[in-house]
Amino acid sequence: MTGNDHSKFMRRAVELAETAYRTKKGLPIGCVIVRDGAILGKGHNEIFFRNNPTSHAEMVAIEDACRNTGELLLPDCQLYTTLEPCPMCMAALYWTKVRTVYFSIAGEEGARFGFNDVFIRNDLAKPAQSRLIKSERVEDGEALKALEAWEAGRFA
Repeated sequence: MTGNDHSKFMRRAVELAETAYRTKKGLPIGCVIVRDGAILGKGHNEIFFRNNPTSHAEMVAIEDACRNTGELLLPDCQLYTTLEPCPMCMAALYWTKVRTVYFSIAGEEGARFGFNDVFIRNDLAKPAQSRLIKSERVEDGEALKALEAWEAGRFA
């Protein structure tokens, strides 16, 4: 990719961010997913429109790219987003195997506008029982049996 390509794709992400707040669908964050110089998926923040706090620009773009390609994994793709992805979005990017993430505004800079996820990043580094949202294991053998049955059928 050349500098011109980076500028072109980031400019498209910025246009989507502007659409998000102009339409009042979400916060001003936009994103595109690119493979081989072509946009496969795009999205902007839609938390208000979908009434869903997980409808971040990256999540919407992943959904769009997966729908457009018919693939769950996007290993040869690059993602361009206007704001450094939050922990939820980064986790989704790990699951999709996106190769590279390009962002325009660093998370620390975004915090100035209320996009502060440092407390989440810090909290996730703690042991489960010490986090703000308590997590506790409740063992149930049936849960394990469900995974074992899936594995047996999946690999049969």
